Amino acid sequence: MYEYLIEGGYPISGTVTASGNKNAALPCIAASLLTSEPVILHNIPEIRDTNVMFEILKSLGAQVEQLSKNNWKIECKEIKDREIPSELTKKVRGSIVFAGPLIARKGKCDMNPPGGDVIGRRRVDTHFLAFKELGVNIHVNGHFSFTANKLVGSDIFLDEASVTGTENAIMAAVMAEGTTYISNAASEPHVQDLCKMLNMMGAKISGIGSNKIIIEGVKKLHGCEYTIGPDYIEIGSYIGMAAATKGHITIKGIRPEEMRPLKYSFSKLGISWRIDGDELTVPNTQELKVNADLGNAIPKIDDMPWPGFPADLTSIMTVVATQVEGSVLIFEKMFESRMFFVDKLISMGAKITLCDPHRAVVSGPCMLHGDHLVSPDIRAGMAMVIAAMCAHGESRISNVYQIERGYEDLVSTLQELGAHIKKVEID
Repeated sequence: MYEYLIEGGYPISGTVTASGNKNAALPCIAASLLTSEPVILHNIPEIRDTNVMFEILKSLGAQVEQLSKNNWKIECKEIKDREIPSELTKKVRGSIVFAGPLIARKGKCDMNPPGGDVIGRRRVDTHFLAFKELGVNIHVNGHFSFTANKLVGSDIFLDEASVTGTENAIMAAVMAEGTTYISNAASEPHVQDLCKMLNMMGAKISGIGSNKIIIEGVKKLHGCEYTIGPDYIEIGSYIGMAAATKGHITIKGIRPEEMRPLKYSFSKLGISWRIDGDELTVPNTQELKVNADLGNAIPKIDDMPWPGFPADLTSIMTVVATQVEGSVLIFEKMFESRMFFVDKLISMGAKITLCDPHRAVVSGPCMLHGDHLVSPDIRAGMAMVIAAMCAHGESRISNVYQIERGYEDLVSTLQELGAHIKKVEID
């Protein structure tokens, strides 16, 4: 087991290149099951979650080869097993996206409920709804069993704009007989990446980037070579870190259009950046003052499906707000336990009123002091890293496994940016 030791008070400075989008990599890895031909994926982040996804592929009989850093070749000629090992499904929430391709390729999938972050109830009902509309028989008895003699296109209205639910529906439908219409579909950049990859494999998907996706079923898919887009959640995390530590950072390899939903919410905290091509620069001259709403009302930063502000950045914004002059309401609408990590921020000296499981009022700026923290999930873990970097004194963060599920080479990257952080082994 490992912990992070962080000495606060040192602003970050330097240049980083954005990692590949974790949430795009996971379904794209699973989509390789849809063909017996080789699939080459570039810009795959080297994190724990992607490693587990590759282990799942191997357990199913796939040949997996790392060509170089962040570049992989996958070949699924023969799928020997249609049951995903339970010890692997419990490690990563994204394991659920293997269900769609296995049903499409083999007509069957058995798996235990997926694991992942502990941030409240995470429904799988949307997946089941979509599968049933396509002709899948579902049996639930401590584990999930999916079977289908034939998949048939359908007009599906998802009960929520679930990202993984949309991805599973798409992958199950690409080789279904006839046309599938998915309404209330998720449209996040990682869903778009999956659709673009599938089209390169011979799928016929339209409406990409909208909440209505149309899929004309094809009989067979072929191999492809695809490059995963940048991780805008990681980019947002570094933006928040630079602002909170009063540092300066340039992030290379961004997609400017993906920064638009972030820009408005960060501006509420007096944070701005410059974009030049695919480079984004956060200067160390931030105002760091809350911009009140009309009538001097306390502004609200709330999450919503794309193109709204991403839920995965609400934890980051909560910590950043502790270093900003004024008060702001953070409204996390999607997960009822995600905001519970603020008790640790309060123990560090943060002025936060937790109104209910979804809403917290943060007032700043306030001096944080070092503490022993435990990471409950990927994003709260990164928020704790930022808090420790702002704090006076040393902090110790446990359960860093959770953080490393989503951030590639985090410790070495932060060290290069000037952070006083080290990873130590503990008994």
